[in-house]
Amino acid sequence: MKLIVGLGNPGKKYEATRHNVGFWAIDELAESLNISLNHEKWKGQFGFEVINGEKVFLLKPLTYMNLSGEAVRPLMDFYKIPLEDIVVIYDDLDLPPGKIRLRQKGGHGGHNGIKSLLAHLENEKFKRIRIGVGRPEPGTSVANYVLSTFAPSEKLEVSEAVKQATKASEAWLSEDFITVMNRFN
Repeated sequence: MKLIVGLGNPGKKYEATRHNVGFWAIDELAESLNISLNHEKWKGQFGFEVINGEKVFLLKPLTYMNLSGEAVRPLMDFYKIPLEDIVVIYDDLDLPPGKIRLRQKGGHGGHNGIKSLLAHLENEKFKRIRIGVGRPEPGTSVANYVLSTFAPSEKLEVSEAVKQATKASEAWLSEDFITVMNRFN
């Protein structure tokens, strides 16, 4: 079994914000893999399908970013999904808009959604696909920045990064993650 989690905030108000690129990737994956996100349980919206003989779950936590682990842990426990079979897609301030970076494990880097996952999963060894959203201008708070929308000049780059994150996630369904990392990093 594999679980791909996209981090974001639920609701229309946050739909187009920088913090929601993880949700965008899950929506794109759902369409590409023909997985309907038709289940709402354990504080999350999810769906699953058997792909290449293996059950694949897509999850969007509905807890708001800072509590993402509250949605991931129960689903993971119920379906007995091992930590090494989880990929989390989320926004990253340290990457410019349009860039992605894959990692096998790591710390939170100041990201509250990842902090929540680390607290609930009690381990840092879950795979990550980070989508760059850039840094705010001096004097702009990080919270306001990640809850803002992209500038028109960034939209095409970010849309391409989401597509790359989607392709990397799909590749992981049939390839080793290190191979996928080498191709997409």
